[in-house]
Parts: sequence; structure tokens; C-alpha cells
Amino acid sequence: MAVGWQQLLIVLVIVLVLFGGRGRISSIMGDMAKGIRSFKKGLNDDEDEKGAKGDANIAHETPPTSPASESSEKTKA
Repeated sequence: MAVGWQQLLIVLVIVLVLFGGRGRISSIMGDMAKGIRSFKKGLNDDEDEKGAKGDANIAHETPPTSPASESSEKTKA
């Protein structure tokens, strides 16, 4: 089976799309790496904020009372 001119033309077009235009693949991969880095940074920032808010809320909250303990307090009084 011989390679025809149509197959060569398709391969040439694919190569030009991928490798043509001033380092298109390297710029795409660089942009992808920046996106992944900013995504990871955002996840870490969210975890830090949740940890700080969670610690502050725990320190300043009073424990909730259950309805059973409130009714037993009323009967004692």
C-alpha cells in the first residue's frame, strides 16, 4: 500500500498546525502550566482561609445546648 498525495497533504497540514506559528506548542504548554499553578494556589488559599476561620469560630463559640438539658434545667429550678 503506497502513501498517496492526499495522505501526505493531511500529514503536512497537521504538522503545520501543531508546529507552525512561532512555537505554538510551547506557548500552549506554558499557558497550561500557569493555569495549573494558579489552580493549585487557589486550592491552597481556600484551605488556609477555611482553617483560619474554623479555628476562630471554635474559639469564640459557646457550645449549643440540647432541648433535653434545657427542660431538665427548668424542672430543677
